[in-house]
Amino acid sequence: MAARKPFLLRIDSEVLAALQRWAGDELRSVNGQIEFLLRRALQREGRLPNRETEGADGGKAGTAPHERRLATSGDDAAEDVDS
Repeated sequence: MAARKPFLLRIDSEVLAALQRWAGDELRSVNGQIEFLLRRALQREGRLPNRETEGADGGKAGTAPHERRLATSGDDAAEDVDS
């Protein structure tokens, strides 16, 4: 794993509160949630190499359990209802 560097972040209190709730829902620290979100955004934009390594539980490394369920459920219920 690459060396971790401390970084000060000034953030709006409302955004922080939402991040704290989201991190709690996914059993992550706020720091871990921010890093996860940044890494995912960077990968989606092609600005960070994709780490497609499988975890011990068969899921993608760095993905939350509910994301793995959604990716493998095959449920089409999330289709856009506006079209």
